[in-house]
Amino acid sequence: MEEIKEQEIDLDKVYDYAEFPDKVSGQCDNCNSAYFKSSVKGGIFLRECRECGMKKSI
Repeated sequence: MEEIKEQEIDLDKVYDYAEFPDKVSGQCDNCNSAYFKSSVKGGIFLRECRECGMKKSI
C-alpha cells in the first residue's frame, strides 16, 4: 500500500477557507488549538491561530 502524506502547512501563507475548510470545525488544522486572533481589513475577515500563527481568510 502507498502511504498518503498530509499536505504540509506553510505558516507564511494565508489560506482561503473555501478551498481549505477546517478539518475539525473551529480548530486550527496545524496545532488543533481553538484560540484565534481575528481582524478585518478591506472587507476580508482574517483568522490567525494564537498558538502557531496559521492564517485563514474566512
